[in-house]
Amino acid sequence: MGTPDSASWQDPPAPGAEPAAPPSPAPGTAGPGGRALARLQADPPVWSFGDLRLRRYRATDHATVLALHREGLAQVGLRPGDGVYYDHDFFRMEDIYLRNDGEFLVGEVDGRIVAMGGLRRADLVPGGSARAFGGYAPGAPVLDVVEMVRLRVRPSVQRRGYGTAVVSALEERAVEYGYRILRGDTTELQAPALALYRKFGWRETRRELIGGIVNIYIEKALR
Repeated sequence: MGTPDSASWQDPPAPGAEPAAPPSPAPGTAGPGGRALARLQADPPVWSFGDLRLRRYRATDHATVLALHREGLAQVGLRPGDGVYYDHDFFRMEDIYLRNDGEFLVGEVDGRIVAMGGLRRADLVPGGSARAFGGYAPGAPVLDVVEMVRLRVRPSVQRRGYGTAVVSALEERAVEYGYRILRGDTTELQAPALALYRKFGWRETRRELIGGIVNIYIEKALR
């Protein structure tokens, strides 16, 4: 892992509102604010969470998704050339996310994309500081480790539980694909995001200094 993909996801629930488990609330189970994450459609997947509708990324979403990504990184002071920032995967969405046992979801409110997040095979994109320099390799035949990346919630609608809904839906998809390990990363500056990951059962595995920023690597066993 080489970039704080949770950098803009500061979406902690109010104390006592977010259950530690299960990671994906069952339909009809109240989540933050009394809302429930409900699966509406199996494939392509669709969920609802209050006024938020989660669905699979489409090619027509590209400009909006890329802008949301860049807005999120700018929010925490990351910029091109810092050794941490990268966006080359957004120009190979089909290859990296949708055609290689992965997923990319966008969350809409009133038809406007306000949240997003993806799953991609851990063997597709280089890890560590090499990630910022690009690269892509075809996946191996065995599904083992998947990364949860590109978690973003538009600043104007943060702290409404939307990030929690995206994480829950992506964990559900990772289990459906049959992955064994789910990995992610954030920075030491993003304490609310790290705390919420821990409530979902993630654990810290290591830390790495990249471009003057401390990345925290985390993972969760799915089976």
